[in-house]
Amino acid sequence: MRKFDDELVSGNIVWSVWKLAWPVTLLNLVNGLHGMVDHILVGHYIASESNAANAAIGVAWQVFLVIVVFIASLFHGMNVLISRYAGRQDRENMSRVAYEAFLASVYILVFIVAPAGYFLAPHLLDLVEAPPEVQVHALPYLRVLFVFGAPLFLSFMFTGAFQATGDAKTPLVLGILATFLNVGISAVLITGAGPFPALGAVGAALGTVLAPLFTVSISIALVLRRKMLILPPAEYNLVPDLATMKVIARIGIPTGIQGVLLNIGGTLVMRFLGAMEAGISAPALAAYTICYAQLFSLITWTSFGLRAAAGTLMGQNIGAGKHERGKSAVRVAATFGGAWAVLVGAVFWCFPTELLAIFGATHGPIVAIGVSLLQYLTFSGVVIAVALALTGGLQGAGETKLPMYIAFLTQIVVLLGICWWYQWHQALTPQRVWMAILISHLSRLFLTWLVFRTEKWAHTVVELDD
Repeated sequence: MRKFDDELVSGNIVWSVWKLAWPVTLLNLVNGLHGMVDHILVGHYIASESNAANAAIGVAWQVFLVIVVFIASLFHGMNVLISRYAGRQDRENMSRVAYEAFLASVYILVFIVAPAGYFLAPHLLDLVEAPPEVQVHALPYLRVLFVFGAPLFLSFMFTGAFQATGDAKTPLVLGILATFLNVGISAVLITGAGPFPALGAVGAALGTVLAPLFTVSISIALVLRRKMLILPPAEYNLVPDLATMKVIARIGIPTGIQGVLLNIGGTLVMRFLGAMEAGISAPALAAYTICYAQLFSLITWTSFGLRAAAGTLMGQNIGAGKHERGKSAVRVAATFGGAWAVLVGAVFWCFPTELLAIFGATHGPIVAIGVSLLQYLTFSGVVIAVALALTGGLQGAGETKLPMYIAFLTQIVVLLGICWWYQWHQALTPQRVWMAILISHLSRLFLTWLVFRTEKWAHTVVELDD
């Protein structure tokens, strides 16, 4: 049976952060790779002046996240509790939390999200005002994600659960396997290699949902064979325990609302871009998809990994009675994230046209629009990397409401308020949207830093009912 890792709650803080952060961060970068490959293949094999297919994948994925990210709130509530009990080396409650979250997620994904998503997909695309040339690729892509997306999100659940126990290497191995499978399936189905038909954007969607089937099966097998810190349940009840789910939901739902707010902001930014004049809307959406959703993921996926590491370290150290050590670990994670963002930002600034060319964006207005966005993201990346690490510390302690309020103020009030102001004055341009994104990120960092400086959040009470 696997043992708990005492080095996460004792010894050198920098080493503790590095030991957990590097596999978590690398996993996030690996997970982001398949999306980048999808966009590269689609950009070259479904060519058009406006890069409509790339825009379609970006729009559909953003819409998908807005609807389903709320379910991920269960995973965050689960992770907070698991990390807290891991700090106390309490296997029984860790395993209880993981099983209840798994059971509830399966029911929600299969019986609610899949059928509702299939029928609502065209209306959701209309809501973001995606141009017709974008919707023709986006609708089938989105429906595949909704109907067959359960394994994808269950893989996220197992990844978070294993990481919260302090085991970051097993999810990394499984993530690498899933990415190779995803890239392989997508490459075959997008292009129509061998006997398979060329499915275009639908092929990209199928690769996204089929690959996790294998890694989720392996994760379940590892738990059932008692190879992980999380153990199988003593009794396989098919009805979720409401008392446990109430605690998970109380912690996780504010995080889910935060995620919804952030993704609503991103979706409505696409709406603003899609509502611009005909010669600008599709190239602007494609530039946003390539630069913000893909290239910027080199920073955001790393930052999400450091946020997860900061949350786990904060939770485990609180569980071990070492609150101040947890806060110091969060500061170290923020430093790591900021340093990485500076390096990536330098590449954005120095080689923007070369990066756009990787995705087949070499001609037309998309080039100038994309270059301007990458210049803004050079600075925005450093800001958001530090903000996410601090947010991870707050959430790891169980304080999820304040980050939710900050998300509302920055992503809804600030970001969309600036865009709406310029649109109302008929002066909205892609460059002013990019400026609004940077301002929203700066305000998010400032507010999160103000909260992190206080003490109360680190003593949030998080317990299961006996």
